[in-house]
Amino acid sequence: MTHVLAKELGPRGITVNAVAPGPVATDLFMTGKSEAVIENIKKVNPFGRLGTPEDIAAVVSLLAGPDGRWISGQTLRANGGVI
Repeated sequence: MTHVLAKELGPRGITVNAVAPGPVATDLFMTGKSEAVIENIKKVNPFGRLGTPEDIAAVVSLLAGPDGRWISGQTLRANGGVI
């Protein structure tokens, strides 16, 4: 959908992107998971940690700000390198 909308809205100077976050340490993510499960999820990540809301906010800020003006029609996987 981002690709189609980017093509439609690009002529108006509007960029369209999506952010696909990986595991982020929020109440919603942590609820119902044991400490062992959370530790296993951290081990899968090259950084050895969960993402933070600030990590995701920085990606959104980049896309919404002037530095993201040439990025459109993309889905950015903000997941710390997890494949």
